[in-house]
Amino acid sequence: MEIDRPLEAPFSESIEFIRENLTRKTHDIAVVLGSGLGGFSAHLDDKESLATSDIPGYPRSTVVGHSGQIMSAQVARKKVLVFSGRVHYYESASTLNAAVTAIVSHALGIKTIVLTNAAGILNEAFYPGDLMLIKDQLNFTFRNILADMRFPLRNLQPIYSDAMAGRMYEAAERASVNLKGGTYVGLTGPSYETPAEVRMYRKLGGDAVGMSTVQEALYARATDMEVVGISCLTNYSTGITSEKLSHAEVTEIGARVDKKFSGLLTSFIGAL
Repeated sequence: MEIDRPLEAPFSESIEFIRENLTRKTHDIAVVLGSGLGGFSAHLDDKESLATSDIPGYPRSTVVGHSGQIMSAQVARKKVLVFSGRVHYYESASTLNAAVTAIVSHALGIKTIVLTNAAGILNEAFYPGDLMLIKDQLNFTFRNILADMRFPLRNLQPIYSDAMAGRMYEAAERASVNLKGGTYVGLTGPSYETPAEVRMYRKLGGDAVGMSTVQEALYARATDMEVVGISCLTNYSTGITSEKLSHAEVTEIGARVDKKFSGLLTSFIGAL
């Protein structure tokens, strides 16, 4: 029996609408802003934006801190496509929706993508407000967009670009940011992890945990994009401290680190 061919690229109507309605037709880099990190939008120059609610066929985010804007702008004289917010897997149970930012970026010819998120701390050497470069990931969503889209078998290692990681550390030095490094654990959500799960993720080498990013990273790497990941560490995960977790805390920490987060991204983009 013949094996099914890979799916055609999804969101074609959305991609065509974005292409037709943005003045800039090419971009040097794409940036996805996670929960509480939308403040970077204030640092964009010559900005034009599209509301995702106006884009036909584009999935809708329902989470606080994800404004649902796609912006074309300049940062440090580079052309940047910025996604202010993303769709999480738990909102629609679709890996394609969870990776729409990477799918659109690749379709528009962008070669490098920066995926940012808010994440809980697993590694007790880290602190709320730290920024962590994602060096690798543990996909505990138990779903893989490449299987759902029937991609052929291939080796994606490393998922996160070593060359771009070096550039990000250089950018951190220029921006006087103490950039940590570690492994991101991706979950489906929407419930926070249990203390027993936290102990397991730590034993498996996880340093931070969240509910996004892994599907975007897989798709971007499989389509030969350079992938960079940054986690804003917002809180200690369940069981490490007695504090209760809340999404409000996530967005609050994101706002507090806006200056160093934006300085880091601007320094990195400017040196591309």
